[in-house]
Amino acid sequence: MKAVLFRAHGGPDKLSYEDLPVPSIGLDDVLVQVKACALNHLDIWVRQGNPAYPMPLPHVSGSDIAGIVEQAGAQVESVTVGQKVFVSPGISCWKCEQCLAGRDNMCRTYGLIGAMTHGGYAEYVRVPFRNVLPIPGNLTFEQAAAFPLVSVTASHMLFALAGLQHGETVLIMGAGSGVGMMAVQMAKLAGSRVITTVGSDDKIPKAVILGADAVLNHSKEKVADRVKLLTEGRGADVVIEHIGPEVWESCLASLAKGGRLITCGATTGAEVKLDLRYVYSRQLTIKGSYMGTRAELVKAAELMGQGRLISVIDRTYPLKEARAAQEQMLSRKFFGKIVLTV
Repeated sequence: MKAVLFRAHGGPDKLSYEDLPVPSIGLDDVLVQVKACALNHLDIWVRQGNPAYPMPLPHVSGSDIAGIVEQAGAQVESVTVGQKVFVSPGISCWKCEQCLAGRDNMCRTYGLIGAMTHGGYAEYVRVPFRNVLPIPGNLTFEQAAAFPLVSVTASHMLFALAGLQHGETVLIMGAGSGVGMMAVQMAKLAGSRVITTVGSDDKIPKAVILGADAVLNHSKEKVADRVKLLTEGRGADVVIEHIGPEVWESCLASLAKGGRLITCGATTGAEVKLDLRYVYSRQLTIKGSYMGTRAELVKAAELMGQGRLISVIDRTYPLKEARAAQEQMLSRKFFGKIVLTV
């Protein structure tokens, strides 16, 4: 099979388009013929080398996968050959206390397809059968690959951790990112007032179409000042953040008293400054978020099938052009998801 892989950590130049053996499956596995695989910043971190994601090389990235079931193991249940499916990115044991309580993203063995195992930058991928779900509604393979990781992340941040309520104001950083794009839609569906940010004026109408009530160009405006102006000096009840040091101080300054900041990423670096006096005197809550539960993904898929959430796809690339796709992601000159087609 054809696959895009890297044999050493580094830049996009380390990616190569090569022939690999088709994966063999176990009793509880399925083999999926990949039709589409969406990019995530996780792919960049894994390629660059990250101690949180140790893996043998060569490695095939790609966590967001949609395709057709090619083979099914002897002990596979409720999955049939020829079925159109998308893949749940998170792998857990389904036996431990956390998994049985519905908190599978807290499983001690939790990992991600494309990070701890070979992923979807290939013609075929082997995954546990429990990670295969039917594509909802009339979604294309590209649309089905573009929503799983970002939708489960956004849902977990907004509702499980932030406890976002109808009528509250939420600031969502980076509407053009995958998580931002999905969080804007989910927060609007929940009846919240949505303020979001973009990096260029051409992205403003796109964010408005998704449901944003106000869109700030962070390259031209001081985000915290504008948030305070839009909220009559009060600030946002919730801030959804996945960027890191570049926006950290403005995120904290944008919060109302008693506000909640939820962070799930660090695309601009790993370390931030924090004045504890500001945190406790304003009674702020800061929470870290990592992925979400299978139940949250199933609910997001239901909303996708109903057309109440949509996958925003900036552009697609053929598999052999994965290097150009990752370079496009690094440029930040996109809105929504970048998808590889196979």
